[in-house]
Amino acid sequence: MNAILVASNRGPVSFTLSEEGALSMRRGGGGLVSGLSEVAKDLNMLWVCAALSDGDRSAVRQAPGGRLDHAGYDTGALRMLDIPPATFHRAYNAVANSTLWFVNHLLYDTPNRPHFDARFRREWESYRTYNEAFAMALAEEAAHGARVLVQDYHLSLAPTMLRGERPDVRIAHFSHTPWAPPEYFSLLPDDVGTELLEGILGADHAGFLTARWGGAFMDCCETLLGARVDRGERTVTYAGRTTRIGVHSLGVDGKALWARASEPDVESHMAALRDQVGDRRLIVRIDRTELSKNIVRGLTAYREFLATHPEWHGRVTHLAFAYPSRHDLPEYREYTAAVQRCAQEIEDEYATEDWDPLILNVNDDYPRSLAAYRLADVLLVNPIRDGMNLVAKEGPILSPTSVLVLSREAGAAAELGEHALTVNPYDVSATAAALHEGLTMSEAERARRGALLAAAATALPPHRWFADQLDALM
Repeated sequence: MNAILVASNRGPVSFTLSEEGALSMRRGGGGLVSGLSEVAKDLNMLWVCAALSDGDRSAVRQAPGGRLDHAGYDTGALRMLDIPPATFHRAYNAVANSTLWFVNHLLYDTPNRPHFDARFRREWESYRTYNEAFAMALAEEAAHGARVLVQDYHLSLAPTMLRGERPDVRIAHFSHTPWAPPEYFSLLPDDVGTELLEGILGADHAGFLTARWGGAFMDCCETLLGARVDRGERTVTYAGRTTRIGVHSLGVDGKALWARASEPDVESHMAALRDQVGDRRLIVRIDRTELSKNIVRGLTAYREFLATHPEWHGRVTHLAFAYPSRHDLPEYREYTAAVQRCAQEIEDEYATEDWDPLILNVNDDYPRSLAAYRLADVLLVNPIRDGMNLVAKEGPILSPTSVLVLSREAGAAAELGEHALTVNPYDVSATAAALHEGLTMSEAERARRGALLAAAATALPPHRWFADQLDALM
């Protein structure tokens, strides 16, 4: 039985099945995995996740009870759940990504969506079943008095479900996304909104990336549940239980990031990019083609910058790395196409025989992204709404004299906004002006801001983020 358990949709490793039927395994990326790797080696920890691919499902079926205790990585023991594909699809795509993500990022085109009908009710039932599978697995695996850290919007119901099975364990839930204010959260059917809030309130500790998102959650509990909220103490009392609200910002392990960014494959990409753009100044963005990332407005702002500052023609290039995301959903396929159309329009209008004003790349390549960070003069991060946004933190570490143009709606703005050029993400003209200000800023001012940005970005690295949540369950 395990004393510390982590539950998340995506796990620390994934499996690939070859045509010959052989399984191969690779480690996952992201701050959660890297953070846990720092502490898991010293802990009796189990990670519970969903099998996402045919390779994952094959690995689960070959392992007793789905337990992969000797995975060969430093993130502890692993249990994968082989949830039926149809149930998983409805829970993950239809509810988590097409409903909860849209609500918390304020993404709905409200004259047309959402549309909660009988089909949604079937999808919601799958979301409930998916959460139950996690809750039961955690209940089976947890030692008496164990600490359980449930991650993100995919598993919002699991804390209360687990509480019903194992009232002896200590439970935390962490939201990696923003949280919607009550007037927007109430777009959800009343009973669904209530179930989500009650689900998280089954935890002893509910964590958020910023005080703003934690405050919005408390507002929802007070307005929609009638819960008693103490904002000074950051507690929500409801149905005889009190949940403490925690704010745990997630930063970057600067030393590890620099080590990876200094490897030969990154150096090679730097040389290739420099050959491609020459000595021109570089405006860089690195994102998934996620609706909330606001890529089209970012490109439109660059287009306006070129229109209003012809003196920069031939002297600047925009490297826009926009990696495809969630192509199971039609909105995301359409958005990727819109990004590509906008990029082509800029090329058609401004490109010359010896100048590409924009280089758009949609093929995910982490070493090339690190190379772009290192070469950036201006880093553009302009999401409509973002839980944190680690791009805003990684860039200043790898390019200490780059200027960060940052949306005030990114969670990272709470820590970095004072040292960045902050913009309203809907104001294209102001974003264009910020790009120009960034390019013309003095070297001394760039260095001053860069040092402050890097210090803020590394203040709370992933291992500390994880350890703080564990401490909150003592």
